Amino acid sequence: MSTSPYPDSLRPDAAPAPHALLAPVAWLLGTWHGTGRGEYPTLDQDFAYAQEVTFSHDGRPFLRYEARAWLIDGEGAPLRPSARESGWWRLQPDGRVEALITQPTGIAEIAVGGAAEGEADLATHQVARTPTAKQVDATRRRYTRADDGTLVFVHELAAVGRPLQHHLSARLRRGTA
Repeated sequence: MSTSPYPDSLRPDAAPAPHALLAPVAWLLGTWHGTGRGEYPTLDQDFAYAQEVTFSHDGRPFLRYEARAWLIDGEGAPLRPSARESGWWRLQPDGRVEALITQPTGIAEIAVGGAAEGEADLATHQVARTPTAKQVDATRRRYTRADDGTLVFVHELAAVGRPLQHHLSARLRRGTA
């Protein structure tokens, strides 16, 4: 197995050093795990889920983003895979973020927003869908570092003819599951 001469880093103190433009989001670097709740008017019932989110970089002004989720039962045991996403956040000199986020369900989003120490807020700029993907019109994703060091994630969704509204919220901790 070969190793890349340019590996991704999950920490600001590891090589390669983060690009200066990543400063507003360097606090996100690493893998975060936790649980949350979800709801949407088109679903029969609310649900509990587990989530893993990883942010890494390779020294350039891009943040690599990967997220996975599983539906869980009342005891926290996984029932089945749920959402999965991957993409890139492009940081701009003024703290603006342009994000490309893709999902295996046939959705590709371009989101824009801003980042400052301890928070990032991204909203849909454009959505592309494959011919058989569900209708998604807009999303908003907020990532906030709580006083206890956890990552609070809130996701709003406008889909299948419904207006933008709360869909997911989770509290995640950095480190292994």
